[in-house]
Amino acid sequence: MEKIPEKFLNENGTLNEEALIKSYRELEKKMGTMISVPTDDSDDATRMRFKRAIGVPETAAEYPSNALFDDEQLREKFHEIGLTSKQVEQIYSIAEEFLSPVLSDLFRMQNETTAIAELEKFFGSREKMNDALQAINTFGEKFLPSDAFEELCATAQGIQSVYKMMQSMEPSVETDKSVAENLTDGDLRRMMRDPKYWRDADPEYVRKIENGFKKLYS
Repeated sequence: MEKIPEKFLNENGTLNEEALIKSYRELEKKMGTMISVPTDDSDDATRMRFKRAIGVPETAAEYPSNALFDDEQLREKFHEIGLTSKQVEQIYSIAEEFLSPVLSDLFRMQNETTAIAELEKFFGSREKMNDALQAINTFGEKFLPSDAFEELCATAQGIQSVYKMMQSMEPSVETDKSVAENLTDGDLRRMMRDPKYWRDADPEYVRKIENGFKKLYS
């Protein structure tokens, strides 16, 4: 037989019934406030009490929001699987840490694709755009401060501005892959018969001819 704890005994060694009853009532009261971990057989009320106890909000709308990843259906899913508000905050934090760089790259790629399409339209074709970009790069390295040139070329509009700036400068500024050519009047007139001049109006080709005449007769 197990020994009765001393706190339930009187000084003469007899059972202290009053102390035993008091301890039992305190234990009963404490058990009434305890939350049971739900099992597969638990009813909805037991599950709900457990969720409230660990911090699951009453509705999905009570979860914290996030500017990048917030979504009503996502919050409903969080609530369905019983996540606490603290757990949802941690999920957002992890998502920002690992997904934000990926999203930034996607946005950058999308912007680059849009810029390339805009430049192709401005110059007339992909080939003409590539030729113009080479000329712009040569021009920028030669005539513009590197930091200003990089900032201008960060957008399609900036690249177009550099191109227009390049066209407005003196004819002595060569833009055709930095190769200076001494073209005669006959050379220039033969070049004008090229479809790139009279049909396609190739900006770089037209500019080369115009600059040639300026150099000859200015």
